Amino acid sequence: MPSSVALDTKVPFFREASCQQTKTPPCLFALTRALLVATLLAAPLPFGAVQEWAWGALAVLAFLLLLLWSMGSVQQGALRIIWSPLYVPAGLFFFLGMVQFFGHLTMDPVATRESLLKLATDLVLFFMAAQLLGASAPARSTLAPIGERGDTLRWTIVVYAFLLALFAIFQFFSSHGLIYWTVKSPGWTFGPYVNHNHYAGLMEMLIPLVVASVLTAFRKPPSLPPSHAVSSEASGQVPQNLPARLAGPAYQQAGASRAGRESSTTALAVFLGCVVLIPIVSVLLSGSRGGLISLAMEVLLAAVLIFLRGPASARKTTAVLGSSALVAAALLFVWMAPRQSLERLETVVDITHSREVGLGERLVASRDSLRILRDHPWLGAGLGSFETVFHRYQGFPGDLTWDHAHNDYAEALAETGIAGGALILFALGLFFWLAFGNLRERLKHRAGWIQFGAALGCCGLLVHSLADFNLHIPANAAWFAACAAIATSPPRAAVP
Repeated sequence: MPSSVALDTKVPFFREASCQQTKTPPCLFALTRALLVATLLAAPLPFGAVQEWAWGALAVLAFLLLLLWSMGSVQQGALRIIWSPLYVPAGLFFFLGMVQFFGHLTMDPVATRESLLKLATDLVLFFMAAQLLGASAPARSTLAPIGERGDTLRWTIVVYAFLLALFAIFQFFSSHGLIYWTVKSPGWTFGPYVNHNHYAGLMEMLIPLVVASVLTAFRKPPSLPPSHAVSSEASGQVPQNLPARLAGPAYQQAGASRAGRESSTTALAVFLGCVVLIPIVSVLLSGSRGGLISLAMEVLLAAVLIFLRGPASARKTTAVLGSSALVAAALLFVWMAPRQSLERLETVVDITHSREVGLGERLVASRDSLRILRDHPWLGAGLGSFETVFHRYQGFPGDLTWDHAHNDYAEALAETGIAGGALILFALGLFFWLAFGNLRERLKHRAGWIQFGAALGCCGLLVHSLADFNLHIPANAAWFAACAAIATSPPRAAVP
């Protein structure tokens, strides 16, 4: 069967390989996309999928997705792969772990094998999200990808984040530290997570997606010919970028007045504003200092990028809506927050006062982690071997067992050495270039705003990883992989 490769001239280094063009993707693609979304939504619920059965089930589902996608390609009679440059450093990093394991170069072979399985799961989820959820994925299905026709999926994420945050707040005020009101945990729990910092890590990725989805709901549709505009005005049609069920009766009734439509839009804006505020307030109530700092960095990065590289039409609207949302979230938090949450957030710049591992101890642990690099400079001590090795290099007294360095970068360097560090640095450079390149053009489209939100979510977690280990939480790693795929997906391009 002949094959062809098309080079997208607008976004460098992105290619689509296609054997045959078809008008409608097979049902298996729609099923795979729905299962992928369901997997991402379900992953945080069993305590962030940290238990063996939970991350094992996540791995099984990931490879089931790959199998269904392959069967869909066979059913379609075509192999269509959305290529990303990030596949190269990701594949090389996995190969590095394989060399450590099969070359007996790891200090803990069992932990390395487990880490490789988790890494393979995340890579499969990244690949599947790029194929099924990216802006260039096929959109002719009930559950469309996050793009111009991805209303169903975008609003699913909005509702999910709102309900999860609402549950976490209710549990916080009524469960006395129990998860699901029944499960005891020695840690500072919040929502379905044992560690409140990891709940904040998830919300750092979801909140920018929610904000981007809400902003695109009020984005003006492309200009229409006068005849089409008149017919739409007379028929009272719902704007294409708003779900009809959310728009209200003022939009749905034929011949609706302009005042009625404006009233419906105002009510909808208030409702969606509340939807955005609840997840933000939940992060503040969680007491996660890393979460607060990461959210602040996301806001700062978004403001800088929009004002420097965004379209002029988006600057004023984004500034007004963004500042209003932050002020409202702060006021709502102060009204709802108990004293312990306020006291907790007062210690953001205090590196000694903390009910858990303090920032000072984390900095010392990160420094000691880098001492491992001195004895294993090139390939590291082995993926997943940190807990086994660290006690030999720990330079401060304590009875606690450090299973992670509370710094994903220092831990990665200790486990994979200079080779792994170079691959991570290369991957980060590629990510920032792909996610924020040509931003002015991207933000002219709804899909571009969603990609921008996904990229900000990844940046927030990358900042948080300087003082925590969110990327070692399977559910958060799965969401990070999906957000990275969405953020770096190329725009749709016709293949000859």
